Formats: sequence, C-alpha cells, structure tokens
Amino acid sequence: MTSRKEKLVMNYLCKVCSGKKTQLVSPNEIAEALSNKTVLSVAEIDEILAALSMDNYLDYVASDSKNGYYYCINLKKKGITFIADSKKSRKALGLLVLRSIFLATVSFVFGVILKAIFKG
Repeated sequence: MTSRKEKLVMNYLCKVCSGKKTQLVSPNEIAEALSNKTVLSVAEIDEILAALSMDNYLDYVASDSKNGYYYCINLKKKGITFIADSKKSRKALGLLVLRSIFLATVSFVFGVILKAIFKG
C-alpha cells in the first residue's frame, strides 16, 4: 500500500466491515467519512478499491442499482489485520527512532570522553 488515500480508505473499510462477512458501502459514504482528511471522487475511490483488491486486502463488486452506486466489500485476511499491522509498523518505527537517538547520544558521550582522555 503506497498512498495516503489508500490507507485512509482501508482504515474506514476496516471500521465499517469489522465482524461482518460482506458489507454494502456507497462511494458517497466513503467520501463523506473522509471529507475532513481528503477529497475523493467516485473515480478515485474506484481506483483505490481496485488497487486494494490487487494488493489482496479485499474483494469487491461494484453494483449500480435503483438505490444508487454501491460496493459489496469482503475483507480478506490481510485486510482484516490491516489496523493491527499498521500499529505494529508504527511501533517498530518509533522504536527504531528511539534506538537511533540512544546510539547517537552514547556515541557523542563516548567521543567526548575519548577526547578528554587523549587531550590531557
């Protein structure tokens, strides 16, 4: 998953589809739910869902009925664990940053100590 919009749509779909086998979702619902973070058109949502389907996060079928345009969405295993996987990757990134800061600090202190020893 590469784009911010894909992540936002996937987060929304995980919340909506949690615990359900399949879920009907309209593109307007998706666009409205994400309107405070980004602006999405129906064409963009179609492209994002196609990309998510290719990445094996979900299966979907677009349906144009008398009630409007809907997607019938079924999350795959990778899609169901998306939120947990996102949290794990953020935690790993945070630990990597903390480890880097710690090593830089230790390296600086060690350098200062060596400088003091060999200078005097």
